[in-house]
Amino acid sequence: MTIPFPKRKVTRAVAEAELAVLEATYPHAETELEFGNAFELLIAVILSAQCTDKRVNLTTPFLFARYPDAAALAAAEQSDVEGIIKSCGFFRTKAKNIIAAARGLVENHAGEVPRERAELEALPGVGRKTANVVMSVVFEAAAFAVDTHVFRVSHRLGLTLGTTPRAVETDVTKLVPPEKWRHAHHWLILHGRAICKAPTPLCPQCPVSMCPSRPLVAKVFAAKLKSASDRARLSVPAAGARRRRKSSSTTRTR
Repeated sequence: MTIPFPKRKVTRAVAEAELAVLEATYPHAETELEFGNAFELLIAVILSAQCTDKRVNLTTPFLFARYPDAAALAAAEQSDVEGIIKSCGFFRTKAKNIIAAARGLVENHAGEVPRERAELEALPGVGRKTANVVMSVVFEAAAFAVDTHVFRVSHRLGLTLGTTPRAVETDVTKLVPPEKWRHAHHWLILHGRAICKAPTPLCPQCPVSMCPSRPLVAKVFAAKLKSASDRARLSVPAAGARRRRKSSSTTRTR
């Protein structure tokens, strides 16, 4: 059974209280991607699409040892890059994009990662989410990235009813001061990874006691438990009937 999102947003007071709990719970929240400079973070974020940060962190040391800067990556053979990043998934598309992004940096920005959103989003493989991550993490700009964790947790907390990442971004940033946008992104991500997991949220462990999804989750789990109980109850008579048929057949044989 799928856990539904709340159908209504919580009040602003409740939303701010929820976010305050997350801020207190994850006071040192930051990206889990490992990087040494803006170029490395940009490439790591592109690789992280549909891939865990842990897997990206296992891959990028080999990639950057071979291609330490934009100029080196821009000159790379795509097949060589594919071999290094294959475990990150969608490796052909990602290899093509990071090489093209590196060429864009070399040709248009002297090999440096630009600070402006429009210039970032003009690079191949860089959308709004990736641009927001780079802007907020490297340049400490007021930007709020929405990935799958942020999208899910924001909905479960009743912060938004938005159906697109951009709509979720708009709703959540109205609740948080601009100077905290880059931190709020990480509060929601860490909460999604640790507690508010996609298939099975750990509500008993959740510090956000006012979360509107708690009763929804409880209802789904109760329905699952009842369904399992019903199946078990039906299987007992069926098993008994099979035993009786087997016993009867044995008796006739004798």
